[in-house]
Amino acid sequence: MTSEELDIQFRDRVDRINNHTEPFPADFLLRLYAYYKKATNDYGRPNSRKQIINAFKTNALFQVQGVSEDEAKRIYIDLVDQYFLYRK
Repeated sequence: MTSEELDIQFRDRVDRINNHTEPFPADFLLRLYAYYKKATNDYGRPNSRKQIINAFKTNALFQVQGVSEDEAKRIYIDLVDQYFLYRK
């Protein structure tokens, strides 16, 4: 898969998540958050009003620090595909 194809698939999955109206499990959202931030090279600090949420987000970011941007996109795509394949 070329870099351009990977970017197209990644943007497609991001749109799919953003357009989904039902709530997601919290652990799934944290994983998506971390891989999205890594894939987009966005290292801004979490900005929730609740410190506990910021702590969980920061922890999720630490867990993906050794992942490349392209690998983060692939994992994000796989997570989204698996979620929609196996959800009830």
